[in-house]
Amino acid sequence: MLTLKGKTALVTGGGGGIGRGIAEELGKFEAQVVVAELKPERADAIGGALQAARVDHLVLQADVRKEDQVNDVMRQIDQRYGKLDILVNNVGTASPPKLFEFTTNEDWEFDYQINLRHMFVVTRAAIPLIRKTGRGGSIINFSSIEAFRGIPLMTAYGAFKAAVIGFTQSLALELGHEGIRVNAVAPETTESEAIQPSKWIRPEDSGAIGSAIPLGRFGTPADAAGCVVFLGSDLSAWVTGTTIHLDGGALAAAGWHRMANGVWTNAPVISKGALHLGRGTKK
Repeated sequence: MLTLKGKTALVTGGGGGIGRGIAEELGKFEAQVVVAELKPERADAIGGALQAARVDHLVLQADVRKEDQVNDVMRQIDQRYGKLDILVNNVGTASPPKLFEFTTNEDWEFDYQINLRHMFVVTRAAIPLIRKTGRGGSIINFSSIEAFRGIPLMTAYGAFKAAVIGFTQSLALELGHEGIRVNAVAPETTESEAIQPSKWIRPEDSGAIGSAIPLGRFGTPADAAGCVVFLGSDLSAWVTGTTIHLDGGALAAAGWHRMANGVWTNAPVISKGALHLGRGTKK
């Protein structure tokens, strides 16, 4: 039976959304779960959930963009567990959408700090703890499917998510000889507290989701958690430097749409007098 018993996992931003789903799922597989969460109310909520599930856990309120707070997180993990087997760099979001020519230096800095730089800070601080396992470990970086296609009005976001892929591949080469694996997960639009795409679709248009996402639905935190459990377990012992496209087949579709009558087309679809070029949102 698959188990993560004896392994310690850190999930950044693990108090809500995808991060919480990952933290809870890791607990189900008997991992010792550490959560670094910025918002105190979310930290309290995930702490209560893990306690109720009898998961060995440590919840720390921290801003993973700040080196001193990250170093304190690592110190507390070392004191409590003496090592770190799995690091999940989950934190990420975007500044408000706008045309690139109207973006500001502050917009770029926000996107950089929350989508890429914090990953550098946390990973660098975590490597010595991962090395202490003596048997390798797993680093899992969350990117976005937007790293593999364009995303209008969020150009800087897309650029930093693409950079996560480059970071993942290069770090995998540096750490491979120590048995430390580095992989990425690239989600398509996922239902969470912050983003609820199903509410953007009118009930009468619900079938349209399948025109862009072949599996016919948006993602869930459980979908992301499943990828993390796989990448954190020995089932993926020979997997490193790669990315799982967690997208319901959207990237493979590459502009193809399945119409209501079952016919596939890669041409714009005209319906009710309007030209529909498809829907798209950030992660």
